[in-house]
Amino acid sequence: MMDGNSRNMFLAIGLSLIIIIAWQYLYINPRLEAERRAAEIEAQRQAQVEESVTVGEPSGESAANIPSTAGAGDIPSAGIATEQAAPSASTVSRRAALDQDNRVEFETASLIGSINLKGARLDDLRLKKYRATIDPTSPLIELLQPSTMGDGYFAEFGWVGNDATGPVPGPDTVWQIEPRSQLAPDSDLVLTWSNDRGITFKRTIAVDDFYMFTYTDEVTNGTGAAISLAPYGRITRYGEPEVVGFFVLHEGLIGVIGEDGLQEVDYDDIRDDRQMTYDAARVGWLGITDKYWATALVPAATFTPRFSYFTEGRPRYQSDYLGEPVTVAAGGSTSVNQRLFAGAKETNVVDGYQADLAIDNFDLLIDWGWFYFITKPMFWLLDTLFKLVGNFGVAILFATVIIKAVFFPLANMSYASMAKMKKVQPDMMAIRERYSDDRVKQQQEMMALYKREKINPASGCWPILLQIPVFFALYKVLFVTLEMRHAPFFGWIQDLAAPDPTSIFNLFGLLPFAVPAFLLIGVWPLLMGITMFLQMRMNPAPPDPTQAMIFNWMPVVFTFMLASFPAGLVIYWAWNNFLSIIQQALIMRRHGVKIELWDNLKSLIGMKKKTPAE
Repeated sequence: MMDGNSRNMFLAIGLSLIIIIAWQYLYINPRLEAERRAAEIEAQRQAQVEESVTVGEPSGESAANIPSTAGAGDIPSAGIATEQAAPSASTVSRRAALDQDNRVEFETASLIGSINLKGARLDDLRLKKYRATIDPTSPLIELLQPSTMGDGYFAEFGWVGNDATGPVPGPDTVWQIEPRSQLAPDSDLVLTWSNDRGITFKRTIAVDDFYMFTYTDEVTNGTGAAISLAPYGRITRYGEPEVVGFFVLHEGLIGVIGEDGLQEVDYDDIRDDRQMTYDAARVGWLGITDKYWATALVPAATFTPRFSYFTEGRPRYQSDYLGEPVTVAAGGSTSVNQRLFAGAKETNVVDGYQADLAIDNFDLLIDWGWFYFITKPMFWLLDTLFKLVGNFGVAILFATVIIKAVFFPLANMSYASMAKMKKVQPDMMAIRERYSDDRVKQQQEMMALYKREKINPASGCWPILLQIPVFFALYKVLFVTLEMRHAPFFGWIQDLAAPDPTSIFNLFGLLPFAVPAFLLIGVWPLLMGITMFLQMRMNPAPPDPTQAMIFNWMPVVFTFMLASFPAGLVIYWAWNNFLSIIQQALIMRRHGVKIELWDNLKSLIGMKKKTPAE
């Protein structure tokens, strides 16, 4: 008969196994397949980018307006500009696509790109610190593209006018550069444009050392009468963006909108709904996010946000907002400040913008998930250790030691209880034999024994149960945070966010053939399986054959399953197992309980014959 401690242990192990199997087949396998497919497509695209890119013909972007959402004040008939591209296509190089319009090029410590003077649009942006693969010669990540390209992706700001204002800056506006004006962290780009009514628009664009652009629009009214107009901002993305397609990660349209809070809209959802509108908000932001990169508009004042999907011409996704109208007196002027984030979702940078610029919940641009309160502290711990040791793999090792130390009292109590359970095993067997026909009395005597010896039979499952939330928190950090992307450890582990690339089935690369994905059982998964096996052999072999079979095969099953998990997670699990073995051995020795490891190993390989009791 199985005692209470063993029953709880098997319950915990069974629960862990079910969770990990479900995680593997519902999340991990689809994610790996999607990432493999996306990597192939990206490699093909990058290989062709200098050769040829499919682009649309000139689109006549100002041809249509979308009726505005609420909040346009005294300009109800105006709307946010959109564009309709012709379905026909021609083939030109990316360079040729960029050369179709006059541009102001810029370069910072983090970005390389250019501002299109037509519309003052940011539609050319590359990230200097990030490449497509771990190969240092692979292409830089290209975040934004001209609208004429098949995967056009851009951001712009404009104005919504009325009959009194006449023409106002929009997608077709060709801005003029003020002399000696350029865009750099220590220099602002100043653009001007005037309409035929005597209204002058002056746009000042600033950029910092990271990924934030600040747009200051000044309007001077020379019409002789007061005018009213409203600012807008939009981010538009053409085509079907490649996504990881993984349940625990949001990719698509995103925003924090006043009292509505965080809004995450997947691409397939907005394709179904076509448009999602919200009430006017005083604070917030909105944009489009990928796994590691994002664009986001940050309005300066009350705004009315909208997420849309358009099918006219070329399909495209759009996050936009209409700001509250501003009134400019005759002969007077006014200015509006708006911001645009376009770049990498570096945690410290994003958090810094939230604090320094007072952007409401801007840290949610990174998908920390429902367990934010665990995943973000986990990242903070790893990042702090990384800054000390300079290697995220080593940081994981030190973090594991710290986590073990934090949970030491509880784990110590658990292992001590398990040791006491082994020590009173003869008494438990005697009770079972004495009251074999009276289950109620047997349980009463067992509980009396536990109370007398100060044993908690339920505590044996705590070490495993405590590992589950830490496991998932670390997985989330490895999966969603940019800092873990392409982060090396030592030797063959050059990306902690990717699985161990070696396999025992080709002798870790010594044999000249590729191994199927399901047989990629690398060095670290093997070490994890071995340490798990040794930890389970610290205890006496279960008397029940079914239990014994589970104990024998569980390390093998976990080895195959965790082989496809990020290497950083497998390193954590193997190192945690090793520390647990040491901790459990010390506690068992202190309580005078025999460590069964060597006897179990000898029995397994046939060096010692089992007795009937075993």
